[in-house]
Amino acid sequence: MQARRTAERHDFTVHWGIKRVDAKGIRIQNRALMKVALWPERPAASPHRFSAPTVDAVMAEERATSFTKRSIKTSAKLAGLKMAVSMMDLTTLEGKDTPGKVAYLCRKALQPAEPKYNVPSCAAVCVYPNMVKYARKFLGEDSHVHVASVATGFPSGQYPLRTKLEETRRAAGEGADEIDMVIDRCAFLSGDHAKVFDEIAATKEACGTAHLKVILETGELVTYDNVRLASEIAMQAGGDFIKTSTGKVNPAATMPVTLVMLEAIRDYFFATGVRIGMKPAGGIKTAKQALAYLVMVKETLGDDWLTPDMFRFGASTLVNDVLMQVVKTVDGNYQAADYFSLP
Repeated sequence: MQARRTAERHDFTVHWGIKRVDAKGIRIQNRALMKVALWPERPAASPHRFSAPTVDAVMAEERATSFTKRSIKTSAKLAGLKMAVSMMDLTTLEGKDTPGKVAYLCRKALQPAEPKYNVPSCAAVCVYPNMVKYARKFLGEDSHVHVASVATGFPSGQYPLRTKLEETRRAAGEGADEIDMVIDRCAFLSGDHAKVFDEIAATKEACGTAHLKVILETGELVTYDNVRLASEIAMQAGGDFIKTSTGKVNPAATMPVTLVMLEAIRDYFFATGVRIGMKPAGGIKTAKQALAYLVMVKETLGDDWLTPDMFRFGASTLVNDVLMQVVKTVDGNYQAADYFSLP
């Protein structure tokens, strides 16, 4: 009888190709399957999920330099200067910001120069979340000048996600039309690209109807390849704009870095049909620089991006230099810097 059972068991194992049943191994496998079912791990970021072309650094720098050598004169220059003003986010991000200072900034954004110069309003004012309600109160609900607010632990990004999302919801709830978030550079540089993606996507959801600008802080990303990859992640995660810098780190916006980001936007548009905006911020201080950026945008992305809806300058001191050039072009002589109000 025992021999028959052994034979039957032998026939069973031979039929299924099993030599020995490892009960301990099965228990370990079952526990592993149960762990995956109950506590699924987030897929690790990999080059297959988040990838970007390698940037030719020499070519990017040479091409960016070529845009600074264009000569723009008379009526074309005046039109470019006025366009630059219309694309500016007038910014105050200081610990000493007050409701009065924010109101002054809003007044400057509404009317940057005397009416006779026919200079358009600025695109937005950019403030800390605590100042949003004052900017909204001064501008009114239907102002064509938008209210932008930094958020998500600006400028470091080193805050818990819950705090970042609460700050975003609060700013949007108090009237911000646009949210300028910062990515977690620690996560990015550590290779946890999935975390960066997830935080951007969560912040986009917390924005509600507000547009989301994603600040990469390119001065801390070290390489052009990192800038290109971070741009790809920000666009895939739902950012409406990608932005170079907080303005608190050097270097901030540079022509080569901005060119790398513009080319990422171009390629993303060709691949998806979705238009993403661009905002260089920090380090752009002269009208000549602003015109060079506009030339670069036109030749990289085309005229469709030469609007405040698709391109912005993060500006604090830039606006007055541009206004000085407008007055010079119209009146034929320069005015002193103190002729213009502080931004």
